[in-house]
Amino acid sequence: MGKSAVRGTMRWSARRQTQGSSFVPIRLLPPELASKIAAGEVIERPVSVVKELIENAIDAGASRVDVAIEQGGRRLIRVEDDGCGIASDQVELAFARHATSKLASADELYDIRTLGFRGEALASIAAVSHVTLSTRAADDETGTRIRVAGGQVARVEAVGRPVGTGVTVEHLFYNTPPRLKFLRTDATEAGHVARLLSAYALAFPALRFSLTHGGRSVLSTTGTGSLYDAIMAVYGLDVAEEMLEIPRADGQELSVWGYVSGPSVHRSSRQDVTLLVNRRWIQDNSLSYAIGEAYQSLLPQRRHPVVVLNITLPPRDVDVNVHPTKREVRFQRPREVFVAVQRAVRTTLMAQGNVPVIAHIGGREEGWTAGDRAAYTPSLLLPDDGLGGGEVRGAWAGPGAGGDLVGGERLPMLRVIGQLAQTYILAEGPGGLYLIDQHAAHERIRYEELSTQAQRAAVVTQELLEPRVVELSPRLAELVEEHVEELARVGLVVSPFGSGTLLVRAVPQHLVGGDVEAALAELVEAAEEGGEAFSWLDQALVTLSCHTAIRAGQTLSLDEMRDLVRSLERCALPHTCPHGRPTLIQMTRDQLEREFGRR
Repeated sequence: MGKSAVRGTMRWSARRQTQGSSFVPIRLLPPELASKIAAGEVIERPVSVVKELIENAIDAGASRVDVAIEQGGRRLIRVEDDGCGIASDQVELAFARHATSKLASADELYDIRTLGFRGEALASIAAVSHVTLSTRAADDETGTRIRVAGGQVARVEAVGRPVGTGVTVEHLFYNTPPRLKFLRTDATEAGHVARLLSAYALAFPALRFSLTHGGRSVLSTTGTGSLYDAIMAVYGLDVAEEMLEIPRADGQELSVWGYVSGPSVHRSSRQDVTLLVNRRWIQDNSLSYAIGEAYQSLLPQRRHPVVVLNITLPPRDVDVNVHPTKREVRFQRPREVFVAVQRAVRTTLMAQGNVPVIAHIGGREEGWTAGDRAAYTPSLLLPDDGLGGGEVRGAWAGPGAGGDLVGGERLPMLRVIGQLAQTYILAEGPGGLYLIDQHAAHERIRYEELSTQAQRAAVVTQELLEPRVVELSPRLAELVEEHVEELARVGLVVSPFGSGTLLVRAVPQHLVGGDVEAALAELVEAAEEGGEAFSWLDQALVTLSCHTAIRAGQTLSLDEMRDLVRSLERCALPHTCPHGRPTLIQMTRDQLEREFGRR
């Protein structure tokens, strides 16, 4: 033992002696205390209880799962199912720690096919609440009811009931006040439960789920087996109609399928990115990043899509036993899964490319049919629905909606008519009038040009006669210095020049004469806010595209407008700028005729 370690031990011993003891004995924890500690790993809040109980119901083969909560779940949680039930002689055993019907040997840990398998759920819940379980197996003539309080069995009796199981959890954390103190408001806790039920309704669309809070219905699904129907029940018809299907590929060990929202539907957080691995709802930062990359330049900054993604692979290729609450998993081939998710989402998005439609102009609805209203919904900001942030929707025309719109990646051929307010280009095309934001359109053109050049290491740069001096804080300047190679790939050659000072020696050709300092400052600001998923290369492309694009308020000649529109037509993703804003919108011929009273 080193001298420092000895001195540390002596100080520790002296401190213990001054407190009246020369050593601390090792003791076995009392069973009730050990149970409370173990329960704390599994049961964090009311939603943890609901999760364990509905997973048990699903594993029991239920076709219906009904959940009721009071006061956000702290006062009462009740879960009823019509599964196989528990045999009367095994009801008490079900509350023993590590008692399970889902594993028989250690080998089965590498081939998990159920949602629960550890045998901790009921024991952990009962350790911190009052639990009443009522159940009946198909082979039993009567059911059994057991009441457990604080981990101790209080009563067992026979009851009449149908096949299935009902669990009532009351006074959660009554014997662990610190855990109770850290719970949030009833509305917040109920929101977590609603999010959980929504995720499992999406994972198991053939099951009927219901949730009530304080007697008020929060969620109800039909159990038709259709994922689209489940999405409609969870998010509503408006969102469901904007979802794009990723079809399931049969015959593949690794399959990615489900639905993703088009660019017109996005949220303020990632809470509505639902990842299901073999129908298990998980959280995975890597896969969330893969989805974000697939939406790159299609959504406004700091906005996130609505996604329901099923990832199906052999159970042996995924380890679900890496987190106490089973929220995370480990893939045997994580890179393969990442690529499959990114490719599936991006391919689906690239196959769509419809133009936003001006929904309604003059405030008149005479003569509109139900189909008209479905096709032309005004853009609106919806309030937070309690399941994951406010939603912004724009009305995007689908194939055949509002005239002869052309679906797919490319724009139809457009005939330039003129310029409006020195900001918008007016053009005629199939089905009506198109209004093109000249700055957003040119941003998209520049972005794709620079991206292609960067991939080929062929960005055209211009060395400055006199380097531009950019002053930043020492910390930010050091941050830029760490990424000079990525900046050089897009034609921005930067070198350090003392503490907090950078020299810009070369810029992309289109930025010559532009505000280099502002572009670099904007890039650094984005890097500060970007987090782990931030890409210096892509953000540099976005920033330079913005700073080299035609500005709003700039007068263009007819030839310049034609050239810009022709270039936009050649873009791979012409409908949004790199920030996710639309580059153009359409007013259909039918709308014009209605507004002028021709219909």
